[in-house]
Amino acid sequence: MLVLTRKLMEKLFIGDDICVTVVRLEGGQVRLGIDAPREVTVVRAELVPDRPGPQFRPVRRLQASPRPHEVKYSPSEAHGADSRRRGRFR
Repeated sequence: MLVLTRKLMEKLFIGDDICVTVVRLEGGQVRLGIDAPREVTVVRAELVPDRPGPQFRPVRRLQASPRPHEVKYSPSEAHGADSRRRGRFR
């Protein structure tokens, strides 16, 4: 499951055809606006009791990950051109 944080009137897109907008935040409720093609069915989960939800699939690790203090980096790897950091740290 992907979990996102959105503020009032912010949008998220699902594929090329579906846009979900946070229309109102009130108390413990969120009102969403869903803009989708007519052929896409949008139904609240409680109205479809026979449909199973997504199943939790635990991630199996094949090897234990090294602890951060055990990982050795060369200076060029840590801050070089191959660094994938984004945003204000760039």
